[in-house]
Amino acid sequence: MTAPFLPLPPTDRVLSPRTGWTRAHWEALADHLLDSVVPFATPGFAQYRLPGRNSWSGVVSDGLEGFARTFLLAAFRIAGAGGAVDERLVERYARGLAAGVDPASGEAWPALTNCSQQMVEAASVAVALHETRPWIWDRLDGAVQQRVVDWFSGFVGGRTWDNNWRLFQVVAEQFLASVGAPFSQADIDGGLDRIEDWYLGGGWYTDGDGRNFDYYAGWAMHLYPLLWARIAGEQDGGRAKLYRDRLAEFLADYPRFFGGDGAPVHQGRSLTYRFAATAPVWMGALADCSPLAPGLTRRLASGAVRHFVERGAPDERGLLTLGWYRTFLPATQSYSGPASPYWASKGFLGLLLPAGHPVWTATEVPLPVEESDQYTALPVPGWLLHGTRHDGIVRLVNHGSDHNPLEGPAQDDPHYAKFGYSTATAPESAPHAWDRAVDGHLALVAPDGTASRRVRIHPLHCEGRIAASRHDALPPGHDTPVPVESTSVLHGPWEVRVHRVGGPHGTTVREGGHAVADARPPQVETGPGWALARTGSGLTSAVIALHGWDEEAAVAREVAANAYGSHSATPYLVRVPHGEGLDLPTAQGAPDGGEEVHVTLVVLSQDTVDPRALREAIRCEVTADLVRLHFPGADPVDVPHWS
Repeated sequence: MTAPFLPLPPTDRVLSPRTGWTRAHWEALADHLLDSVVPFATPGFAQYRLPGRNSWSGVVSDGLEGFARTFLLAAFRIAGAGGAVDERLVERYARGLAAGVDPASGEAWPALTNCSQQMVEAASVAVALHETRPWIWDRLDGAVQQRVVDWFSGFVGGRTWDNNWRLFQVVAEQFLASVGAPFSQADIDGGLDRIEDWYLGGGWYTDGDGRNFDYYAGWAMHLYPLLWARIAGEQDGGRAKLYRDRLAEFLADYPRFFGGDGAPVHQGRSLTYRFAATAPVWMGALADCSPLAPGLTRRLASGAVRHFVERGAPDERGLLTLGWYRTFLPATQSYSGPASPYWASKGFLGLLLPAGHPVWTATEVPLPVEESDQYTALPVPGWLLHGTRHDGIVRLVNHGSDHNPLEGPAQDDPHYAKFGYSTATAPESAPHAWDRAVDGHLALVAPDGTASRRVRIHPLHCEGRIAASRHDALPPGHDTPVPVESTSVLHGPWEVRVHRVGGPHGTTVREGGHAVADARPPQVETGPGWALARTGSGLTSAVIALHGWDEEAAVAREVAANAYGSHSATPYLVRVPHGEGLDLPTAQGAPDGGEEVHVTLVVLSQDTVDPRALREAIRCEVTADLVRLHFPGADPVDVPHWS
């Protein structure tokens, strides 16, 4: 139910039978967001100093961020209406722009220096100025235009971080070129050439070197090249067609990341940008390259925005806070400031499409998960997407994205290191819970509770309903890493994980399922070889031992650790060594050579879950070379050694 303080028009269940939302709802929400930040503007409107934790860049940079990211939203609103908006909106950003580039204003923006946060925000300003050129740029005094050019000129010959930041320079310098100002074609070509190194096929970019797969693929790596093409026009050198073709391939599977309730899968960094996840879908329509039906484009985008609106974003002040629904700092990064969430503005890109465009006039059509159960293998990022129609949940099984360089020092992150993510759950990301590392993780655990980490993930296989990877787990207190080969097999609403843990290690092995969270403590149950946690709404997470685990199972509880609710719980299984020293314990069915095999049924469902029945219904056979899984009414599935 929409918050009562948010002024939205009545829903239209004829045009939009799934969400009720129309273009008028998007315009009303945009206006509400833009009006709500005004009380936090500096006198000349050059900065918006919103309440919340400051970023590491400082209050002035955060104020610029408030201007730039809301300017992006204002630009889509102004241009999409052909300038037919409240003139005060246009004036506010024109005044703010003039004050921001005036060193004598007392509100001046920091200069663009190498690798500074200002570079990020300058790209938003450049895009916004291009899209609103007839209403803002063309009406600026010549002296103001020159000061804007002088500010942007800090990009020319400058150095950015070697990831999606290269595209900020590309966009900003192309704007300079478009207004006849000095720029560097070498900077533009160099940035666009560099992203070719990160395109790995199948529509997928990694954000910089390494296996950095997340929403940045859509809201940065696909988005900015086509925003650049809108500025470059016929001077795109033929690149725009390539970018359109890649985006089309990416979008073919993208709707499978969204649950029946509109939620995107909760994975990756900068999740506080929320419905910015819809940006590539709108760009596909804007660039006329989308393989999606117009009614699916709007259903996906409106469903995602409505999902957040109904759960407290924006809040009662009309502000987007640092968090997922409401404020939750563990879902943010140290570079996130109070205005960072306003990169959600990218999700309003569809307003640039005219009101008569089919994405606004076609009847909504269902998401893939609303039509049938979904099993999608994405070999490039090493992911399986698993959606179940009856409860609308989409799960992401991760065997490929770790957000680490390919070589050298590496670290784990709760938004990348887990085996499983979903549209209904979030990882336990608060520091005290991440130290324990129970949910979505197979750990070698020391007596003091210290757990090994899944740091660098090496993909082995991703096809059909099976994905596999390897990582090196360092048992606490040991010097030699232990290889762990893990395979996920999907069947019906279930995931079975097969782990082969090399030895010797002589430590406790533990595996946790999905963490479920609620405003009140979830209910928990345990039995021989199984454990589950259930929220008040009936969302159930369960782990069921199929091989290699002790009969005793348990549930880990946390408070203030999860973006989905203040109380969370994770069911887990353990295998405790029964020998002394470092000798590998004799696990049931453990092959010769010191390898231990653990097989777990992982369940996340809105259904009633009967762990006893599931444990009896699903069987496995373990040999030295093979694990054979037997599902009810289906042919056996063989899980080999992949490495």
